[in-house]
Parts: sequence; C-alpha cells; structure tokens
Amino acid sequence: MSKVLSVNAGSSSLKFKLFDMSNEVILTEGIVERIGSDEAMFTIKVKQEKIKKIMAIKNYELAVSLLINSLTHHEIIYDLDEIKGIGHRVVHGGETFKGSVIINDDVIKQIGDLNDLAPLHNPVNLMGIKQFMSLLPNIPNVAVFDTSFHQTMTEDAYLYGVPYEWYELYGVRKYGFHGTSHKYVSTRVRQILNKDDAKIIICHLGNGASVCAVHGEKSIDTTMGFTPLAGLLMGTRCGDVDAAIIPYVMTKANKTLNEIEADLNKKSGLLGVSGLSNDSRDIEDGINGGNKRCRLAQDIFIRRIVSYISSYHVLLDGADAIAFTAGIGENSTRVREEVLSKLSVLGIKIDHEANKVRGSEQLISTSDSSVKCFIIPTNEEVIIARDVVKLIIKN
Repeated sequence: MSKVLSVNAGSSSLKFKLFDMSNEVILTEGIVERIGSDEAMFTIKVKQEKIKKIMAIKNYELAVSLLINSLTHHEIIYDLDEIKGIGHRVVHGGETFKGSVIINDDVIKQIGDLNDLAPLHNPVNLMGIKQFMSLLPNIPNVAVFDTSFHQTMTEDAYLYGVPYEWYELYGVRKYGFHGTSHKYVSTRVRQILNKDDAKIIICHLGNGASVCAVHGEKSIDTTMGFTPLAGLLMGTRCGDVDAAIIPYVMTKANKTLNEIEADLNKKSGLLGVSGLSNDSRDIEDGINGGNKRCRLAQDIFIRRIVSYISSYHVLLDGADAIAFTAGIGENSTRVREEVLSKLSVLGIKIDHEANKVRGSEQLISTSDSSVKCFIIPTNEEVIIARDVVKLIIKN
C-alpha cells in the first residue's frame, strides 16, 4: 500500500489530497470550486507551487475527470494504478455505520437511505463516490463518516428528552460531527502526553464549530447533535436555541418552516448577531474598530465555548488537556486567549507568549497550569487515508 487519495465532496466543491502512505507525505492537494459554474476554479499544488485555472466545470463528472487527469498530466503519478485506494468523507452514517467501510452497492444504498438525516451533504457525498467508482472502477473506495467517531457515546449522552418513540421510529438522537477531526486531534494529544487513557477536550472552531470530550479513544460527548446546527454559535448557524422560538417566529414573521430553517442555518451565528460577517477575522476587525455588535457576537461565541469546556471538564472528572483546532482554533490568538482566561477558576493558565502563533502545533499553557492546553492543526484527510489503508490491508 502506497498512494491513497482522500476526497471531500461538498455542495459545489471537491477537495482532495494524495498521500504516499509509506510515510504519510502529501504528494499533492487541491480543490475544485464553484462546480456547476462557467467560472469554476481548479487549484492543484505541483512541487510546492499552486496552479490555478478558471474554466467551465458543469458537473461532478467533469470535476472528477479533471482531478484524475491532472495527476498524470502534472506527473504527480505516472499511472493511475499507483493509487491503491480512495477515501471519501461522508457526513452522516446514522447508527448504521459504526466505523469506516469499503464501499459496495449495499453501502451506497445504505448511505442513500440516510439522506433524510443529512439532505445537504449525503447526496453530494454519494455523487462524488459514484463518479470516482465509475471513472476508476478497479480502485477500492472507502467511506469515512463524520458521525462514526461519536458512536461510543452512551444513551444518556446521545438521547434527547423527547418521546422515546421518536428515537425508535425516526432515529432522533445526537449523532455528533467533525468526527475525523476530533479523532486526529485526540490521537495526536495522546501521543504528545504519552498517555493512552488521556482525558481531552477538543475545540474544533471554524465556520462550523464543535467541542468534544474524549477519554482515551472514545468520544464521551460532543456539542453538535441530530444535525450540525446544535451546540456552539458558529459562522452562520445559531447553535443551541429554545425550540419554541421556531413556531413563535413562524407566526410573527409569517415565515415557512423551510425559511426558518434557512435562517437558523445560514443567517444566524456570528453573521446574524454582528450583522456584518460570518468570518471570525472580520468580527475581530470590527471589535478593534469599536463595533458593539461584533463584540457581542464574539462574547456569545466565547461564552458558549467556555460553558461547554467547563461542563466536559466535570464530565471527564478533570481533563488532562484542551486542544484548539480548525480555522479559528488554530489561527485566532484572541479567541484562545479569551477562552482560556475565562477558565482560570479551574486553575488553567495561558502562556501569553506561546499563544502568539498561528497554525502551528504548540503548547500554550504555563508549566503550572492545571490542564495542558495545545494548538493542534487538524488533518482530517490523513485520518481518511489511514482508514483506507487499514481496511484494504485487512481485506
């Protein structure tokens, strides 16, 4: 087993990384953006240089063909048979998939049966899978699910206080997301601490954001729920709200359920509170310029993170480590500073100088802090590639 391709199909994008798994080196990476447009963009890294092209890419078949052909065109590989496996990110595995699986017709059907749980994601993930299987029929494909890492949660963690029949009949429960990221970061922290049963709180903070409590290799609890809408305030998502708000605003604003759902997913969060942007960098610029609503959006964001970290610290009977990852977690010195400063009551102490880094693995707590705090850049693609290796060698 040598070369493995990790892919992530979004609603109008296709991200990819090609690994040499003998040493987990990235051979190339890139993205196809604005699929369906006459001005789509294809970016691929060749010998540390990014090559960008703007062209018409009308559908996923063309996007996948462009990616595959570029690998040999740029001599990243000389023969497509060098690729021994393709790993696909799939957002929702429900209770059907407890771990990653080699894709066959039954798996494709089962993923499709879960479309109701992730209507914006699973159908697109499936589209990517089918295109790769069609164009490269001799290469095995593996599905890696965002939700599977959280299947170790116990019933008291994943069930809601709703009629139990909702769970039995409709699968209403907490599933959790960002699983590949939480798995990678928790694995890396255990390695740093040299402690297999470490108790870790991971803050995956980006446009989508979640906090996860991990004990050893098991997810104990996480903030996202039945969908990625729950938990923290995010870029455009509301996070936790009182469910009674939905019928109330439907009546007051004469909005449909679909309109309310769109508001909660696409017009809330940092964007909704600030009225300015869903981008944390814009929020911080607004704060520096004296924008009160940007300050308010940031305060709500920080408060939610601190609240969940505190809760999970108790749940874990004292965490060994807190890790920040993803776009905001890795790059915002301000967010990390504000979060950890509010946790001083737990004996957590931030090293202000060490925290002045972006995108690098770093210990950012003092030597006398009760909990070690880290920046850990995430690598979801390598987790996908590792699962491909495990399953293909195993089979």
